[in-house]
Amino acid sequence: MPTGAAIRCDRIWRGARLATLAPGRPGLGVVQDGLVAARDGRLLYAGPAAEAPAFDAPRIEDCAGRWITPGLIDCHTHLVYGGDRADEFEQRLSGVPYEAIARAGGGIVSTMRATRAASEADLVAAALQRLDALIAEGVTTIEIKSGYGLELETELRQLAAARALGAARPITVTTTFLGAHALPPEANGDADAYVDRLIAEMLPAVAGAGLADAVDAFCEAIAFSPDQVARVFAAAKALGLPVKLHADQLSNLSGAALAARFGALSADHLEHTDAAGVAAMAQAGTVAVLLPGAYYFIRETKAPPVDLLRAAGVPMALATDCNPGTAPLTSLLLTMNMGATLFRLTVDECLAGVTREAARALGLQERIGTLEAGKACDLAIWDIERPAELVYRMGFNPLHARIRSGR
Repeated sequence: MPTGAAIRCDRIWRGARLATLAPGRPGLGVVQDGLVAARDGRLLYAGPAAEAPAFDAPRIEDCAGRWITPGLIDCHTHLVYGGDRADEFEQRLSGVPYEAIARAGGGIVSTMRATRAASEADLVAAALQRLDALIAEGVTTIEIKSGYGLELETELRQLAAARALGAARPITVTTTFLGAHALPPEANGDADAYVDRLIAEMLPAVAGAGLADAVDAFCEAIAFSPDQVARVFAAAKALGLPVKLHADQLSNLSGAALAARFGALSADHLEHTDAAGVAAMAQAGTVAVLLPGAYYFIRETKAPPVDLLRAAGVPMALATDCNPGTAPLTSLLLTMNMGATLFRLTVDECLAGVTREAARALGLQERIGTLEAGKACDLAIWDIERPAELVYRMGFNPLHARIRSGR
């Protein structure tokens, strides 16, 4: 270790193997004999112990050969909601398709009714159980969408509950306004009038309250058309809010290309995205967020065009899509296994998908997602022999310790 005056820090982890995910390093950015040093919640150093400057810290942890990765990031969830939809699960098991359930008053509208009836405290209490399961697997950042109120009061209550989760637990929460998730019954089928109200009343109120970090929409025949989504996105951008899109999940409405046209942070699902959509995403720098839990749960048969995304250099993130109807999933580790087995992602792609690329999908790549000096000291420390174990195992959690902001 180089000599000289020791650099003060709060905490050191030594004797670790690192998967830094840092750009410029091949693959996972592996360091076999690594050292991590942090001060004031940020990384001072993450790299080979032999190349580290001298550090002085009151707390030094010997990792005994354990692996350290960046803290995991779940970049697409609907974690805050009322009720559940186990009854609809039974219907789908008997062969009723999701679209038919939605058109019969189930689906998102069913959760809407339960969410409207729930207080903020109710929403927080229910969501904490789901959040704690994710935290226990090393998640340090999570995105949470609204979209189950479909009117201003409940949408604001959902977003406030999501913010409250970030105060109740040591986790970074980013929030997304998803008012264009489904058409509420009181709209009487008039989607254009609902979008008018969303743009004139809901979006400005959400932005004014500072409760949303981004705006999302569901572009599908059972939800909103590309033209309607474009209107929402134009209004969001005018308010200074970045956008993302549920795109091409059930059909190809050119949602990926629409998301790219508005410089979206991400386009999510993408099962029916075509080559033109992939090319548009690549040019715009829009991240593909793949959601294998929903694909598995609703028994989809058309997988996202991973080969096209890979060839075009589109960053691919993975997320749970935790929601009551199509992905009641609270395991990012299982999500990685599904990404590998169902979508044929590599181990490196899966781990990057829940760290570096997930950070990019939230527009937070300068702050989190890799082990690099200056970034938040968000770490997951694992009792494993090789990173592939995090993707290979099912129903097994080898987390040794989770560190957020150096604590």
